[in-house]
Amino acid sequence: MVEASLFERWWAIALRGVAAILFGVLTLVAPGAGLLALVFLFGAYALVDGVFDITYAIRHRTHGALLVEGILSLAFGVVTFAWPRITAMALLYLIGAWAIVKGVAEIAAAIRLRKVIRGEWLMGLAGILSIAFGVLLFAYPQTGALAVAIWIAAYAIIFGGVLVALGFRLRSLRHRGEAPLPSGGVRAPA
Repeated sequence: MVEASLFERWWAIALRGVAAILFGVLTLVAPGAGLLALVFLFGAYALVDGVFDITYAIRHRTHGALLVEGILSLAFGVVTFAWPRITAMALLYLIGAWAIVKGVAEIAAAIRLRKVIRGEWLMGLAGILSIAFGVLLFAYPQTGALAVAIWIAAYAIIFGGVLVALGFRLRSLRHRGEAPLPSGGVRAPA
């Protein structure tokens, strides 16, 4: 059962969150360092995020939202590295589209996860944040490269924090014995 293995791989979700936070902090520390640096930071983050998602989906034989999310994230990362002289506006739209697609996939995953964990909402919140961020980028494209860098950094830090919280929540539930068993049942609390 895919959901049961999610509890075993809590660390991968937390690690994705840490990568997002690091990306956000690096972007905040040097927002004026140049668009090319921001392009490479975004490309690296999208590639790492995509590899994590695809690896997890293949290992656990799921072909749903997580696999699609991973493929799209990987594709956005490749496009970013293949087109490094991208303009600020094109980068803005690329990141906005990526965030919206990622948000939809996160919400789809949250709906599936909710059937397994009563009251779990962090994955859905990550999806909502991603969609809101993408919509903001499309709605206000003339804000300038510096403002976009700060928005991207803030989004990455908040999104990463939510993923870290979700990872540790899954770890906590696993250690308390509330993680679902591969047969679909739930372990009795220890």
